[in-house]
Amino acid sequence: MRPTDIIMKKRGTFIRSSDGKQTLTSSTSLTQEEIKYFIDGYVSGTIPDYQVSSWLMAVYFNGMTFEETGWLTDTMLHSGDVIDLHGYEKEGLTGPFVDKHSTGGVGDKISLPLAPIVACCGIQVPMMSGRALGHTGGTLDKLESIEGYKVGLTPDTFRKFIAKTGFAMTGQTKEIVPADRLLYALRDVTGTVESVPLITASILSKKVAEGADALVFDVKYGSGAFMKSIPDAEMLASFLVKTAGAMGKKAAALITNMDTPLGWKIGNFLEIEETLECLQGHGPEDVMAETYALGAEMLMLGGKAVTKEEGIEKCKAAVNSGKALEKFLENVRDQGGNPEKLLAEQGKRRSTFHITFKAKQDGYITLDAYQTGLAGVDLGVGRSKTTDPVCADAGFILHAKTGSFVRAGDAVMEVYGKNSSSLDSACARLEKAVDYSTEKPEEKPLIYKEIHQ
Repeated sequence: MRPTDIIMKKRGTFIRSSDGKQTLTSSTSLTQEEIKYFIDGYVSGTIPDYQVSSWLMAVYFNGMTFEETGWLTDTMLHSGDVIDLHGYEKEGLTGPFVDKHSTGGVGDKISLPLAPIVACCGIQVPMMSGRALGHTGGTLDKLESIEGYKVGLTPDTFRKFIAKTGFAMTGQTKEIVPADRLLYALRDVTGTVESVPLITASILSKKVAEGADALVFDVKYGSGAFMKSIPDAEMLASFLVKTAGAMGKKAAALITNMDTPLGWKIGNFLEIEETLECLQGHGPEDVMAETYALGAEMLMLGGKAVTKEEGIEKCKAAVNSGKALEKFLENVRDQGGNPEKLLAEQGKRRSTFHITFKAKQDGYITLDAYQTGLAGVDLGVGRSKTTDPVCADAGFILHAKTGSFVRAGDAVMEVYGKNSSSLDSACARLEKAVDYSTEKPEEKPLIYKEIHQ
């Protein structure tokens, strides 16, 4: 077996017709053995970057079948350590184990209130999250804005906290799915990130490695999402759900809108603060609607609710009783934070570098999520590259969103930066993010579609 043969098989062959035009013949599906040989060879160092780059481009153009995607995911999954949550019933790991994954957005703090809410309803949530990159926020960065909070958990500690509190939040280690870490870095520099099979394998290999038995996917579409169009989001959601099913996992997906930011607060600590508001019973309407919808799906997959309506009511009860807030604060203490100090900082902790961004004219506004996210990178909320630091206290507090009517001079948002110069660059970006109209923009549904196995 040679790497070149595998590349050519996936690439297909050009045939020149009598008029000189070239046509690429259909590529051939790879076998499980070929995929395993290729990925294992890359991880071990016997297959070099340049051959893997060529293979990635072939996959980008020709795609993969569900079966191929499942084999790729399984090979990536077993390229390193896998956290096993079964067999620890005596230690309190009784399951069911259900997690949620979002494809990313601006102001998307859903995982933070969702995990304790669902844990209150009898689901154990093993949550492995990522960091901010580009215009999208990162759950780990938000959690680390809580002083003392540790996200680098060992598998034993991860299991211990799930058993104790019902959920735990950790990051990917070098030992877990090393194939994904290597492939993602190469995809980023070879223009092959936007490949549905490669995205699917990347997401699922990490999620299955954390030990979940069932998965709910929040696949976003719109300007602030990775998938810009509804058809692209539907394709990714279908791939995720069907491939998860092929790997023996229960799965469902919601396709949700990310044309405008979620909630009223965007930033690392600011989103922790809004999480507290959600769990205290006065969270933003859009954040709570999406949280309850995803929570209901998790409860149904875990056998704790029969219908969506029953699941939503159980999630609401967890918030209204105060138990979800207690569980969130318990997790903060578990992972090194100080719950009392966190509550004392609520509403008070802000960067000293601040400016109010005001409306330039009268009208209904449209607030673009992508441009707002890029302004957040300028402020220090996110990263342009993985080595960039983030500022815990940078971000936005919105006074108006898409559909709001403003008059010239009204405050649209409060802007907080890592330094004074970051405010200037962010506000220049925000000029592009805010559009004004004499007519109220069409209101799009927050949740476009549900996809089940």
